[in-house]
Formats: sequence, structure tokens, C-alpha cells
Amino acid sequence: MAHKKELRRQFEEVLIEAGVYEVKNTENQKSFIGKTPNLKTLNGMKHILNMGANNNKELQADWKHFGQDAFTFTILEVLEKSEDLSFNEKKALEQLEEKWLSDKQPFGERGYNRRPKA
Repeated sequence: MAHKKELRRQFEEVLIEAGVYEVKNTENQKSFIGKTPNLKTLNGMKHILNMGANNNKELQADWKHFGQDAFTFTILEVLEKSEDLSFNEKKALEQLEEKWLSDKQPFGERGYNRRPKA
């Protein structure tokens, strides 16, 4: 019983970080910029791609064609959280993603993201 309590305590101490990441195809230099409220879930994204179940059809097709080893996963920026009561993590994460999309421009021939609607 004490072992379970210790495992639970350790689990609760694990810091959950939100942020923006890039999946880059090293064969054709295309990239995908994404956001997540928990950066630890990037391993889950690899699993989904390996299962052939990613929603981004172009990224999924290239993953199948080039293989897992042709892709790198990079955390571009971790969201700095605020103690301010008006802080909206979801909105702040969206703004952080928009910043990186604007900077990297991973659209069309350069990437797997869709252009934002005007």
C-alpha cells in the first residue's frame, strides 16, 4: 500500500508543460507545427503515426513513405504559465502556436499545416 502511495505522489509531482512543437521531415524538409497542453504526449503522436491513424493525411502519407527515422520531433517553446487569475492557458497556447506558424510558414510545399483562414 505504501508503494502505491509513493507512486501516486511521484505522479502528482510530474510537471505538465504545454508548448509548441515541430515534426520535421528530414528527407523533404517539410514540417508540421503543433501545440499541446502536455508535451509528454508527443510519444503518443509517434504511436498514432506508426498506426497510420493521424488526421493530417499528407503527414501520415509521408510518414508511411519515408519511415519514422526520416522525422524529428523538436519542442520549439514551452508555454510560460502565469499566476494571474486572468491567464487563459488555452488562448496563450494558441497565440504561441500562431507565432511559430508565422515564423516558420509550414504551408504548401514547405509543410503539412493548412493556411489559417483570413
